Amino acid sequence: MKFKKVVLLYSGGLDTSVMLKWIQEKYSCELIALTLDIGQPQTDFEKTKAKALKLGAKKAFVIDAKKEFAEEYVSKAIKANAMYEDSYPLSTAIGRPLLAKWAVKIAEQEGADAIAHGSTGKGNDQVRIEATVSSLNPNLTSLAPVREWGLTREEEMAYAEKHGIPIPEKSVYSTDENMWGKSTECGVLEDPFHEPPKEVFSYTTLPEKAPAEAELIEIEFQAGIPCALNGVKMPLHELVMKLNGIAAKHGVGVSDHMEDRIVGLKSREVYECPAAECILKAHKDLEKTVCTIHENTFKTMVDDKWAYMAYAGLWLDPLMGGLNAFIDKANEKVCGKVKLKLFKGSAKVVGRSSPYALYDLNLSTYEKGSLFNQNAAPGFIELWGLQSKLANHISAKNGAHK
Repeated sequence: MKFKKVVLLYSGGLDTSVMLKWIQEKYSCELIALTLDIGQPQTDFEKTKAKALKLGAKKAFVIDAKKEFAEEYVSKAIKANAMYEDSYPLSTAIGRPLLAKWAVKIAEQEGADAIAHGSTGKGNDQVRIEATVSSLNPNLTSLAPVREWGLTREEEMAYAEKHGIPIPEKSVYSTDENMWGKSTECGVLEDPFHEPPKEVFSYTTLPEKAPAEAELIEIEFQAGIPCALNGVKMPLHELVMKLNGIAAKHGVGVSDHMEDRIVGLKSREVYECPAAECILKAHKDLEKTVCTIHENTFKTMVDDKWAYMAYAGLWLDPLMGGLNAFIDKANEKVCGKVKLKLFKGSAKVVGRSSPYALYDLNLSTYEKGSLFNQNAAPGFIELWGLQSKLANHISAKNGAHK
């Protein structure tokens, strides 16, 4: 295959730096590097851009997409209480369709005919990126050099040395990060019985070293979206990043997860998602407070499906539009404040208030003056248990075992 221009999703790490040179060599084409800032706290984006240009990229784009990521992707995950397999807040998963969207935009702007990424043939990200690219522009080819070249880590290092590619500090771990969280795999983590070592945790304080004093925080929601932290109004992306620092200090947001990948493998992942854990717990509690039991039980099924679709790279599937429509409607009344207590690895909801709360003290109180009519209970019980009573009596009459 021949290409005139290739847009490379460039992180600045070893894999994509080797890839930048390798693509130029293999395809004799121009290469455009694209890096998105979606809240990676440990990335120097100016250095990343300079490195790409030094390695031969004709152009290097750095896009500040923090606001877009928060308002168009993170917000949807919040409203869906999105946790894949009850453990993973989908931090990497919801970032990939945004990367792919921008890659298509730059490819069309610059007249490129292919988009390259650094995902492996064993991972989920190849699916998320390539499915999004093909949905947005089927005329663009997706390249996954790691699937093609078959280089070991040692061979990559040798290639980098040969071509004068700066080699970052060696790490046995593979990581990905954005404002919604950090994922870590490989190294000793490939043994599911091995406890994650201390060096894995670059975001969060270990719970045993967290402050001995608990900290109370307050998150305010409007239509399901956090709009204020501790009484201070701020944009969602700023709120998330500020809350990351507060919650990480208390060791909140760590998940050690045995995960079912899209490609059929099970993998062991360690996640650090401090703000995500706090916000999702607060949102779900507030949602439960303002919705009926029927809304809550049904929405749990919708949320589970949403999380799977996002994890599986089907962000642009028509079903997501329908799920989001219902979720948006359910969140119209998710307004109010939630208090959480952060202490040594835990974030517990300890209070909530909302003008839409279905809790009525005058009905629920056990004190004198309750408006709840307890005399209505016997009739309700008679009808509620009627079919269960009949079924058991008939079974006993016919000699069936209870």
